Amino acid sequence: MQNMTAKQAPRSYKVQRFLDGWSLFYENLIGKIGLYLLILFGLMAIVSYIPPHVDPMYHPMTGVDPDISYASPPSARHWLGTDNIGRDILSQLLTGARVAFLVGITAAFISIVIGTLLGMVAGYGGKILDALLMRLADMVMVMPSLLVILLLSVLFGQLSIWTIVILIALFRWPAVARVIRSQTLTLKQRPFIDMARVAGASHLRILFRHILPNVLPMALLYMTFRITSAIIVEAALSFLGFGDPNTVSWGMMLQWVWKTGHMFQAPYWLLPPGICISLMTLSFYMMGRAMEEVLDPRLRKIRKTDHAAT
Repeated sequence: MQNMTAKQAPRSYKVQRFLDGWSLFYENLIGKIGLYLLILFGLMAIVSYIPPHVDPMYHPMTGVDPDISYASPPSARHWLGTDNIGRDILSQLLTGARVAFLVGITAAFISIVIGTLLGMVAGYGGKILDALLMRLADMVMVMPSLLVILLLSVLFGQLSIWTIVILIALFRWPAVARVIRSQTLTLKQRPFIDMARVAGASHLRILFRHILPNVLPMALLYMTFRITSAIIVEAALSFLGFGDPNTVSWGMMLQWVWKTGHMFQAPYWLLPPGICISLMTLSFYMMGRAMEEVLDPRLRKIRKTDHAAT
């Protein structure tokens, strides 16, 4: 019974800590708005699977209305209208939400994993390893990622959506690595790390059992900002004509509007993807700002002081 109590105590502490953090997050108006926007886009991504099964005409890529062969305004049959060949814009918009989640979360997750691992190794591994990894991070950080990806697209032809995801991730890890490195440098001087060494813990165990749980919240915070940048980069690439032509994304929708000359003639085609890109990136940014306040007690004190002053 005593062993069960000892095991349950840390677990209950972690649950309580999570609940306290969640309450702080939900009290933040910015975080709440970002969360609601994200839920809306999540519902759009889920609903995107429905139209092609209801009627092949609503398939975002291959579905064409047999009675329409031009860009038509919204109607009862097509709530946001159709593009220049009769494809339903609403179906494309819903599918774009799914692609945005895929690109943003996958690219951000890969970059956070790379940045967290390299940051921990740099902070814990000694001066030589630290210097090598940080100089590598500096070289990647100063590269204009969008320009490099454009050059790669010119050299190797059209890039698939997964190639774009990997390239975005490879250019977005240095800032995370530097932050995690600074945290690791502080953590490895703490008494509990010295106690783990004295107890015979290996370097890998210290990194993944003792340091990783302490730097993980900061890594997750940076992941929200990386999702925002990944979505914007993919949209920019698609709009410039270097995206995956076989994938319906919001950036690709904007590229079709521009390429067909309907930029000013069909606002019902132009505005929805642009607004969705802005709102989704804003939702992740707002959630990141709210999470930053949860993780940093100093920001909470500043907010309380501001409320007390008003």
